[in-house]
Amino acid sequence: MTSYVPNDLLSRLVDHRLYSVEFVLNDYVQFRFDGDQIPGHVTLNSYVWPVVWQDGRQWREQELGYADALRRLAPGTVVSTTEATGSGIYIELDTGTIVIHPAKEEIFVEIAELSGFPDGRWMAWRPGEDSFEDLA
Repeated sequence: MTSYVPNDLLSRLVDHRLYSVEFVLNDYVQFRFDGDQIPGHVTLNSYVWPVVWQDGRQWREQELGYADALRRLAPGTVVSTTEATGSGIYIELDTGTIVIHPAKEEIFVEIAELSGFPDGRWMAWRPGEDSFEDLA
């Protein structure tokens, strides 16, 4: 078993296109990425509602226009990613930024999951673990 390295897997999204934002029932949002180096599709499931930063404004799930802000992220290209305890996951696209760092009361089981890489690597983020140690 290899040790966890923050942002190692997440950073593989850099230079890839977010081509789909899907709302799955009223439970979670799914982001799908593609690109020249990713045959097939990589999927990020966010089981908490992410915050969207766009055009100098922050959008949260309960606000009118939130779904539109998420939709406007596609077809953005990932510019950078960061992942750290205390701040969670940041995915910066040329169309805005996705921030996944929920409050404890917003978490039911997992926070997010990233899968679909050709080598089979995947990651599930849970409260109290890895970059979400602060949410124990």
